[in-house]
Amino acid sequence: MKFIGTHVDTVPDLGVAPLHAAELGATAFALNLTDGSPRRSAPLVDDVVDRFRENCALHGFTAEMILPHASFMINLGSPDSRKMKMSQLTLTDEMRRAAQLGLTMINFHPGAHMRQIDEAECLARISRSINRVLADTEGVTAVIENTAGQGSNMGYAFDQIARILDGVDDRARVGVCVDTAHAFAAGYDLSTDEGFDRVWDEFDSLIGFDMLRGLHLNDSARVLGSRIDRHAPLGHGEIGQACFDRIAADRRFDRMPLILETPDAALWQAEVARLLEISQNAK
Repeated sequence: MKFIGTHVDTVPDLGVAPLHAAELGATAFALNLTDGSPRRSAPLVDDVVDRFRENCALHGFTAEMILPHASFMINLGSPDSRKMKMSQLTLTDEMRRAAQLGLTMINFHPGAHMRQIDEAECLARISRSINRVLADTEGVTAVIENTAGQGSNMGYAFDQIARILDGVDDRARVGVCVDTAHAFAAGYDLSTDEGFDRVWDEFDSLIGFDMLRGLHLNDSARVLGSRIDRHAPLGHGEIGQACFDRIAADRRFDRMPLILETPDAALWQAEVARLLEISQNAK
């Protein structure tokens, strides 16, 4: 079964997120658990938590269908120890919020070296930060999202993600989310059948499909290897519709959130419906 949906923007009322996803005909969704600002967000109140859980139950959304996205302000590999500590605290807070809502995963961008430390030290800092966050939380998996490699962001190459994972003590509580637009911008060619197969073979070889917890399905507005993160509607970018149709039909991507972050909300319902129909007709 395919879990396909979109990122629904519901801050500050998280309780309505499942309703918005259901209106789109989605079988999955993503959301932010805070407003993403540098300041500490207000605690979740019982009413919001109760409505979120009730609305999920009403529309059949379970934890395995939902992949919240942590704040973009997080930099677990920051060369500034104070900022790295703040990022650890922010991710810890978000993981605890996820647990309050009955969720079991949260994805995040790993971090950037800001051209002040070398890549190896940045990757090691990210691993140590994840270990710190996992030690201070329970029940929620930390899901590393690949990046486009824009600026000094790390995690754009599968071998970098593999090195981060190698430094994590509790492998049972860490996973990976692959964003197709980020991968394409980083040089992974998903636009052809041959390229698609090579990309996933490399992922399986370096990281392993057993570590994959979800996908972000986005076409790319920029060319292969641009290292620029610009999303496009499915089939309207440089990757092309065939990639997303293949994912919808591929059983390797069953029972994990496949989340659209495409820029035109008016197309979301049609994009989700197409992929769900393909998945249902796949042999």
